[in-house]
Formats: sequence, structure tokens, C-alpha cells
Amino acid sequence: MTSQMAVRLVTNNVATDFSSACVRAVMMAAFLGAAAIVQVAAQTATDTESGQTSGAPVITANPEHVTVTGGSGSTEIHWDTGNGSMGFVFVTGSDQKPVLFASGPKGSQLVPWIRSARYVFELYGDENRRTLLATVTVTGNAKTEATSQATSWRDGVRWLLIVVLIAIVYVAVYLSSTGKLRTTFPTEPTTSPRPLRVTRNLLLGVTAFVCLDAIIFHSGLYVSILAPDSYAGRLEVLTRAEKQRPASGLKEVLVLGDSRMAEGFSNTVADELGSAAGFKFVNLAEPASSVNSWYYMLREIDPKARRYWAIVVPYAIGYEPTTADPLRISMAAPLLRYGDCFNFASGFQRWSGRFRAFTACILRGSAYQSDVADLLEHPIARIRSVQKEAERMQSRAAYKGRDYDLVGTSYDPTTGQVTFAPKLTEAQRQAVRKSLIQPSQSDTEYSLKLQREWIPRILNRYSNSSTAIVLTPVPRGPFPDLPGFSKAYHSILPGGVIQRTTFSLPEQTFDFLEKPEYYFDAFHLNSKGRQRFTETLVSELVGRFRSADLKPGFNSGSQLAANRLPGSNEAN
Repeated sequence: MTSQMAVRLVTNNVATDFSSACVRAVMMAAFLGAAAIVQVAAQTATDTESGQTSGAPVITANPEHVTVTGGSGSTEIHWDTGNGSMGFVFVTGSDQKPVLFASGPKGSQLVPWIRSARYVFELYGDENRRTLLATVTVTGNAKTEATSQATSWRDGVRWLLIVVLIAIVYVAVYLSSTGKLRTTFPTEPTTSPRPLRVTRNLLLGVTAFVCLDAIIFHSGLYVSILAPDSYAGRLEVLTRAEKQRPASGLKEVLVLGDSRMAEGFSNTVADELGSAAGFKFVNLAEPASSVNSWYYMLREIDPKARRYWAIVVPYAIGYEPTTADPLRISMAAPLLRYGDCFNFASGFQRWSGRFRAFTACILRGSAYQSDVADLLEHPIARIRSVQKEAERMQSRAAYKGRDYDLVGTSYDPTTGQVTFAPKLTEAQRQAVRKSLIQPSQSDTEYSLKLQREWIPRILNRYSNSSTAIVLTPVPRGPFPDLPGFSKAYHSILPGGVIQRTTFSLPEQTFDFLEKPEYYFDAFHLNSKGRQRFTETLVSELVGRFRSADLKPGFNSGSQLAANRLPGSNEAN
């Protein structure tokens, strides 16, 4: 008896000490976290004040270390002269001469042609490269087998740490619970007066973890500090700004789309042309977005499905690489809810993508891993970046497109070689080469599948609404002989989908734009093409709205058939 009591006393003391240590550790972590927050806030105030007064020129790259997969990688260059004067950004590759990359007082530009080399981006105050203002170096690192092994090793260590953490939490909960403690083994004897309750404790742990994720990531607490330059951050800022925008009192027409519509459609031009007829255009096109992201955006900004007079939904021949699944999941994450786990996951081709998408709906933090790591590494820079959201929205509204074209550039479909015009810089040539990389057949079919599945969902959402849904093709590109461009537009969507819309613009509407003079790469319109595309689209929309006399209540099935004008796409 004496020995058993001694063992029990020692065990109780161990449990009490372990429980107390856990409590002290939690309190210490909370104290250190609060101190860190206070320190960050104080440093932010100091840095913000100095940043407002200094106006120092700056050029940055996000990221500076680029992982090169498939022959190339991408980064985004941001620059600002600090005082509104003209700046000139030059890029110098390994063993190459400096070439002009971009110009302007400030701006940002995607660089999709980074290879396994070192690139120096320099900001000058003059085009003769006499006054150096700032510089940044970008390094491309090829993803080798060793890198893959290192990544696999890190993933294994990560899961091991998770298992260890679960074990520690479980032991802590068990030892700190009330009741008699066992002194014998096995851990779960049938005659034990105090069962472990493995299932209950694990469920409690999982529930606590999900609740913590919900408080931080589902409540909107974290999305307010997403990196504004990231894909998720840009979509979140765009959606939030549109939700908060007051009604104009005009006939508002919403335009959706990816980078082709973001580069091709001008709000300024559209409002100038449509204001006389009482129309206001809202452009929510965002690079890298896809049709399922548009659906969730509409749910957020138009919950009652009656905010807009019309919604323009583009369709096009393109591709959705399965390697971009993490990007698409992260981008849509701010718009997702728990109930989206099955529908959102079904939009991915590979099971790994479906699992990631499903997990992102339940545990939102899993979609923000890179963003959280960046926040912890650069907290002050993140806060400064978030404070410039309004400035970025103004720059977006003032954007006029790229000011160069591909006249003199040709593509040989037999050899796959492209001959560049002498006027193009090396950076511009690299952008064209990147856009000419041919996708696989599966990636192209995947893009078609997304459009065929999610455009009908948008139609279903507005089936009982007075909002007109309009489908429009997007210009295919400057090289008609490029593989894939020969595919007819009517093969993208079934005739049943087309017939459910208010009307669909004919697929030949923008054929006149498919010339090198209207493009800056193989997919995106330049400033001249942006002007012509917007003028044509707005003219078609306003003309058809007037002739069909579309008013609330006119979107019944019989009236839709009557509103369809000759020449609209009736393919099946």
C-alpha cells in the first residue's frame, strides 16, 4: 500500500507540474506575442512617419528568388521614384547589356520570363542611365531533383511536427484532467477506472483547431491584412471595394474576366460612350482569375442577384494549367465558405487539387501558408503595403494599357519560330516567348470544362432575376495560325447555354482586332487594342439593349427568345 500511494503521489505531482508548465508556457507565449505586437505597432508608426517625409525612390521584386519550373518563372517588379518624376527601369541579364524594361513615375509589371540566371533591375532618373535611384536583384533557381527531395524532406518534417504537437497536446490534456490516475500498463485496460477517451479527446482537439482557424481566417480578421500585391489580396481588395461602392443610380453593367479582359476593357472609355444612354460600367476583371472565381465574386457583391442591370461574361479559348491549382485556390480563398467544399473542389482536375480545395474551405489557413510566412518575415513592409490599397485602386482605374505593339513580328506555324520586330526590347521579346508556350491538350480541355460547368451556374443564379446576362467572345490573338486558334468559338459552350442568356455577341465580332498592331504579346491587347475593343463592346451592348428594350421583368424564357437578335451565336 505504501509503495502504491507513493507512486500515485509522484504521478499526481508530475501531472500538476506538467499542467502548470503548460499554463505558464501559454501565458508566456501570449505575453511575448502582445509585446511583439506593441513593438511592431510602434515601429510601424515611426517608419510610416519617416516614409511619408522621405519620399525615397524604391524598386522591389516579389519574389526576389524565383523557382524556375518548366523553363521559366515569374516575379513582379514595383518601382516608385518617390517624387513623381519620370523613372526608367532597366534590366541586365547575365552576360547581357542593359535594356529598357519599363518607364513611368511608379508602377508594377509582371516578369514571366525569369530563367536560371541573375537579373539586375535598376531604376534611373533618366533614360541615359546617368542617375541611379534604386536597384534590386532577381535570381532564378531551377527546380532540380535535389530541390524536390528537399521539399519532400521538409513536408515529412512538417507532418512529423504536427504528429508530435498532437501527442503533446493530448498528453497535456490527459494529465491535467481530474480523476484517479492509473499506475499500470496497458493504457486502456477494460477495468480501468479512468479511460483515456481517445475518440472524444481527438474530436475535441480537431474542433478546437477548426474553431481557431475560423476565428482567425474565416471571420475576416486575416483577410484585412492579406498582401495586396498577391493574387488573393488583389481579389479581396477588389471585391471589398465593390461591396462598399454606393449605387450610382445609373444602369450599371458589370464586366467580368481574366487578364485578357483586364488588359482589354477600359472603364474610362466605356463610361464616356455609355453615359449618354444612362449606363455605367464596372470592371472586375482580374488577371489569373477563372470562371469559378467570378461566381463566388458575384455571390459576395450581389447577394440578392439584382444589383446590376447587366453582367458581361466573357468566354474564350485558353488553358488552365493544373500546376496553377495552389494559386487558384489561394486566390479564391477569401470568397469561400464552409458549404463550398464540394462544389469548389469539383472544379479541379487532379485529386491533389481537389483535396487542397476541399481543405481550404474547411481550414482557410491552409490556403494562406505562403502569405502568413511572408507576413511573419516582413511585418512592417506588409503594414505599409496594406496602407496603400486606395492608391492601388486609383492606379487600376487610371491604367491605359501597354503602349507598344507587335507590328513586324511574325509566327511560323510550321517551325514554331517567331521573328521579332527590331524595335522590341529583350524584356518584351521574353514576354512574347512566354505567351507562345503551347499548353497541353489536357490543360486546354480543362479550361473548356470550367467554362461549360460554371457559366451555367452563373445563369442559374440569375435565372429569376431581371439582370441581363450577356456572353461575349474575347479576341484570340495576333497570330491566327497559332495552334488552338483554329478552334471555332461555338465549340466552347453548348447551344443550350447560349440560349439561356439574354443575348450573345457573334463570335466574329472582334475578328478585326486579331492583328499584331493591337497586341503586346500573344494573348493581351495593348492600349490601342484596348480602346478599339472597349468601343466595339460598348457599342454592341448599348445598341442591343436599346433595340431589345430590356427592362426588369423581360427575362422570361419566351421574351429571351424574342430578344435574341440575328447573328447571335446559336451553335450547338
